[in-house]
Amino acid sequence: MKAPRTLTLLGSTGSIGTQAEQVLLAHPDAFAVRAISAAGSDPAQLARQAVALRAEQVAVARDDVVDVLRSTITELAGPGGRAPEILAGPEAAVEVAGNGADVVLNGITGSIGLRPTLAALAAGSTLALANKESLIVGGPVVTAAAAPGQIVPVDSEHSAIAQCLRSGRAEEVRRLVLTASGGPFRGRQRADLLSVTPAEALRHPNFAMGRVVTTNSATLVNKGLEVIEAHLLFGIPFEAIDVVVHPQQQIHSMVEFHDGSTIAQAGPPRMLVPIALGLSWPERLPDVDAPCDWSTASTWEFHPLDDEAFPAVRLARRVGEAGGTHPAVYNAANEICVDAFHDGTIGFLDIVDTVARVVRVHEEGERPRGGSAGDRSGRGSAVESGALGNLSPVLSVDDVLAADHWARARAREMIDRSLRK
Repeated sequence: MKAPRTLTLLGSTGSIGTQAEQVLLAHPDAFAVRAISAAGSDPAQLARQAVALRAEQVAVARDDVVDVLRSTITELAGPGGRAPEILAGPEAAVEVAGNGADVVLNGITGSIGLRPTLAALAAGSTLALANKESLIVGGPVVTAAAAPGQIVPVDSEHSAIAQCLRSGRAEEVRRLVLTASGGPFRGRQRADLLSVTPAEALRHPNFAMGRVVTTNSATLVNKGLEVIEAHLLFGIPFEAIDVVVHPQQQIHSMVEFHDGSTIAQAGPPRMLVPIALGLSWPERLPDVDAPCDWSTASTWEFHPLDDEAFPAVRLARRVGEAGGTHPAVYNAANEICVDAFHDGTIGFLDIVDTVARVVRVHEEGERPRGGSAGDRSGRGSAVESGALGNLSPVLSVDDVLAADHWARARAREMIDRSLRK
C-alpha cells in the first residue's frame, strides 16, 4: 500500500479549505495532514477541522483566539485525544508552509499568501496553488523560486488547461481559452451597472466563494488575474490567451492546438476535482465528484467578452505585459477598492475605474516613499514622483511588497479625494 502524502492546508476555513477538507475526509488513506492554518475569524471551525483531519499543527494569525481554539480542540478531541501544536501570529502560516510537507495547498485569499507560497517552494513541497494573487504579485520572484512542475494550479480554469495540455507538446499549442461565467451581470451594459449594490455583486450564478473573489468575479477582475496567472504558469504569450463567456461553466477551459483541434475539460461547476487534482497530481483520486450527465438534454452557450462594460480583463493584459510590479499594483488597488465598495464608499464601476487610475499613475513613474513594505493597511504613507529605476533589475519580495503597499495607499488617497469633491 502506498504511503499517504503529507499535506499542509493553508486557509482551511475558507471556501477552498472547506472543500479540500471534504476531499480529504473522503480519502482518509491518501493523505496525512501535517498542518492547517487560518486567519482566526472562526476559531470553532478551525478547531473542528483540526480534530477531524487529525492535524499535527494548527496555525492561526490572531493571537487573541488561541485560548478558545485550544479549549475547543480539547473539548472536541475528548479524553485521551491528541492535541495539535498551536502556532499563532502573523508569521504562523509562513512557518507551517515551510514545514516540508509533500504538498502545500495554499487557499489563502489575497497577496498576503505570497510569503507562504515562497516558503512552500523553498522547502521543496509541491505547491497546490489556489492563491492566484501570490503568483500574480510575486510574478518572476515566484517563478524563479519554483522548480519545473513544482506548482500545480488549483483554479478550475488553470487546472483544466493543465489537464488539456497533456494532449500535446508545448510547441503544438496555438492558444489557451479561459472560460468565464460572466458573473451576475452578464449581458448588462455599462450604464446598467451604475446602481449595482454589494448584495447584488455577491450573487454569483454558479459558485459560493468569499467576498473578495465573488466581487472580483462580478467585475471580471478575477478573470483578468487568471489571464496573468495563465501566462505565468504556462509560458504562453498574452496574445495567445483568450477569454470567452460560458454561463453554464461546464467547460472549465480549453487548449487549441496548431492542427485545429481543441481539447476541453468539462465537469460540474464545482471546485472538488481541481482541488483533488492539486493534492494528488499527476494522479487522480476516485469518485471525487459526479461527472456531467450526458443522458440529459442541455445547451451550452459561448459569448464574446464585453470589454466596454467589463474593462478589467483588458486592463489586466496591459499590466501583465508591462510586468515588473504592475500586476502587484493592479491586485493591491483592487483589494482596497473591493473593501470600499462593500463599505458603501464607492460604486461598483468605481472599483475598476480606480484601479485603472492607480495603474496609470504607476506607469507614469510614481513610486513608494516611506512606510513599511510589510504594512498592508496602506494608511498614512506618502508618494512622490520619480523613476522606478531604484528597483533592482531582478525583483525581490521587498520590491513587490513595497509596490503592493504603495498601491493600497494610492487607492485610498484617490477614494478619499473623490469623497471630498
